[in-house]
Amino acid sequence: MSYFSRLSDIISYKLDDLIAAQVDPAAAMARIISEIEEGLAGAKRSATAAASSEERLNSELVERRQQAAWWGLKAREELAGDHEEAARQALMRKKETEDLEAGLAQQLAAATSTREHLTTTMRAIEARLAEARRKQQALQAGAAELPSRDAPSTLPRNTSAPTFDRTRAAQIDAELEALRREIKGK
Repeated sequence: MSYFSRLSDIISYKLDDLIAAQVDPAAAMARIISEIEEGLAGAKRSATAAASSEERLNSELVERRQQAAWWGLKAREELAGDHEEAARQALMRKKETEDLEAGLAQQLAAATSTREHLTTTMRAIEARLAEARRKQQALQAGAAELPSRDAPSTLPRNTSAPTFDRTRAAQIDAELEALRREIKGK
């Protein structure tokens, strides 16, 4: 089974189903965690590369917009100085720069979409890794099963939690505060 296919299986299937037929579920879970960690490292590299590409394209787009504005001003100056041919050349350069700008804007939109997709995938892998680590702890403790997905409130808190960026942590804090207000309102 190829690496990516295996990682896809691990992410999309229930962990209990993956280890159910194993002779040594604890060893199988250790292998699964190792594969998820490798996949997470790759996802982080990809997300970082996509973010870097997005930043580069955004920077280049800003530069091209400034160039187009400069060529527009240059055309205005040339025309004011009664240099119609120079003004025409400046407007041609402005149009070329705007065409390049339009292409960069499309590439930036695609890069942003790719970064968002990779970030979402990375977070899904982080969540699966946290779940696998909780399952591994339960197996090591001799527990038969973790609580079902229908009862997430019984999961242990802060056990191998995935790493969160500040934005995500702020979103979670805001949602927690909203829940507090909702509960107090009842």
